[in-house]
Amino acid sequence: MENERVLLMLLPFWDPQVPPLGISCLKSWLNRQHHRVTLADANIEAHFREIQDSYYQLLEKYIPGKWREHLRNIGHEVLRNHMTAHPRYTDEKAYMELFEDIIFKTFFTTLAEPQIRELEDLVVEFYQRLENYMEEWLEKEKPTVLGLSVYSGTIAASLFAFKLAKEINPSILTVMGGGIFSGELAMGSPNFEFFLEQTPYIDKIIVGEGEVLFSKLLAGQLAAGKRVFTLGDQGREVLDLASVGIPDFSDLDLRYYPHLAAYTSRSCPFQCSFCVETVYWGRYRKKSGMHIARELQQMHEAHGGQVFVMCDSLLNPVITELAEALLHREASFYWDGYLRADPAVGDRENTFLWRRGGFYRARLGLESGSEQVLEAMGKKISLVQLKQAVSSLAYAGIKTTTMWVIGYPGETEADFQKTLDLIEELRDDIYEADCNPFWYFLTGQVNSSGWAQKNKSLLLYPESAKEMLLLQTWILEGEPSRKETFRRVNRFAAHLRKLGIPNPYTLQDFYRADERWKKLHKHAVPSLVELSNRDRIIDENLKINPLLTAGNPLYKESEFDF
Repeated sequence: MENERVLLMLLPFWDPQVPPLGISCLKSWLNRQHHRVTLADANIEAHFREIQDSYYQLLEKYIPGKWREHLRNIGHEVLRNHMTAHPRYTDEKAYMELFEDIIFKTFFTTLAEPQIRELEDLVVEFYQRLENYMEEWLEKEKPTVLGLSVYSGTIAASLFAFKLAKEINPSILTVMGGGIFSGELAMGSPNFEFFLEQTPYIDKIIVGEGEVLFSKLLAGQLAAGKRVFTLGDQGREVLDLASVGIPDFSDLDLRYYPHLAAYTSRSCPFQCSFCVETVYWGRYRKKSGMHIARELQQMHEAHGGQVFVMCDSLLNPVITELAEALLHREASFYWDGYLRADPAVGDRENTFLWRRGGFYRARLGLESGSEQVLEAMGKKISLVQLKQAVSSLAYAGIKTTTMWVIGYPGETEADFQKTLDLIEELRDDIYEADCNPFWYFLTGQVNSSGWAQKNKSLLLYPESAKEMLLLQTWILEGEPSRKETFRRVNRFAAHLRKLGIPNPYTLQDFYRADERWKKLHKHAVPSLVELSNRDRIIDENLKINPLLTAGNPLYKESEFDF
């Protein structure tokens, strides 16, 4: 299978903050094998975003206020299940009853039939537009291979596209990969086995790191009769990241993305109980700081722009090395990424070094304000540590995006109140805050089996709905209940609104959040609007002059000795 015409796509709905990194890395890798690879990201298409926005606007209109505070976060589960069930139902009465159940178990209210019909009309319109979109791409590119990177929010559209491609061209090779195999479709789960039975139009499935497996597939070096491939099919040998070139964004219109995408590592050196990174990616690996600095320079020269999102699970092992490498090159690139609140983050000498190296936003998985919940999660961080990390980053002007998990098994009302109290205490040092309800998967998470031993797992929707939903959802019996968890999620969002802490979704929201941050912090990083202007380079990071009192007098090594 040499010189294949490969079409790699990311379908709705996925937030287009960055160009899709996974398929861009895959294109770069496959180009070396002389395949003709084309990328397409449907998420930047306005006619798809219009459908999503209209769907959420209708939900906001019909859902009572106390249940819609965090609608654009938890509403994605409703939209995913609705879009998945629509092409698969055969009994309209059962389909409508299922949708009523989905609404009730997410927003704990009922909708009238005309309201449900309005939402249904949007789903029908979406699939009409998606069919036209796919037909145009398949006609224009005439691919011999269609590869889709699939996540929870894109599963419905992806299945529709795979099936349509096979109907148009039965000989096309359809290949599926993506992050969904780390959660809802984790290998060994009932969902995965049922999925294989129900999707004969998907020829090959790649679980985990895809570059080597995809190239071996196209070279005919994998077992012809096998359908699912994992790291085990390459001897569990993970990719040497130093051998991988920069992602290839050449097919994408980068004007639609406020950031470029990059990465410093794969997998994670930690084992938080609710996480899937190590289960999915295998052994942790990272690039050197100088290597990453060169890649950022190469991407800047190829595409312009100077602001990047690092899509790693954690930057801690490389952040200082990268900041020093960029300062050595006197480079002004601004980058953000996920950061663990470890002792080094609580040291202002470090955060000012990172700030001068271009670090402009930290995405902190703080998860809870309760010591008991943090211990149960296996976070190995203390509340003192959390507070020092947030304040140290904010003092350097680095934007602090804080993320929280609500409804972790055993979380009490007192635990939840401690989370709200901590946020209130840190309000001026928090740039934005977002939460997710605790999601449980039968397999795939570090502690999936541990929870199952303590709490009975239950199906959220009836077994009879399996044919329509394809992906079943399980919950854990015990406290807090799903209803109480979602009540707390809405209370969390209402508390943020009362405190004036934003949770931005649109560029206008980010503009307002950035203006607030500038008023709060002397060393505040430039706004996203300023950084998105590709006509000029901003180099203020090289001119930051930290105060002499930047040291942290509250820092005690013994407090963080784990």
